[in-house]
Amino acid sequence: MEKSLIILKPDAVQRGLIGPILTRLEARGLKFIGIKLSQISGDLAHKHYGVHEGKPFFAGLVSYITSGPVLIVAVEGKDVIEIVRSTVGATNPVKAAPGTIRGDFGVNIGRNLIHASDSPENGENEVALFFNSEELIRSERSVDQWITE
Repeated sequence: MEKSLIILKPDAVQRGLIGPILTRLEARGLKFIGIKLSQISGDLAHKHYGVHEGKPFFAGLVSYITSGPVLIVAVEGKDVIEIVRSTVGATNPVKAAPGTIRGDFGVNIGRNLIHASDSPENGENEVALFFNSEELIRSERSVDQWITE
């Protein structure tokens, strides 16, 4: 089973979009295995966005993700990376399809509401960066048989 990390960024939290965004993700059939409201530290932000270090937008990215509370979500399931990313939409909300989270709620790339892991490897690493194993809940849902074959 793949894992993906989802972060509802400070703009999503401040705009009161936690409920609508989580509703869309849950309606897709995603299994939440960890959720927490948090304030990301500078150190954690540097680790999370380390791949972008040295790029012109890195400092602004770290500054923004640490500027307010975020909701951190771990999900697990078959093809979860692809499912989450198609639900979230293109990084630039202007290019995101209508019906996606960014396409419906976003306007600007610098305030694109949500982070989603981009590969199974990054999903595993990112979930481990933000959650320890005791914080992840694994259980069967009776509805799972109606979501996947």
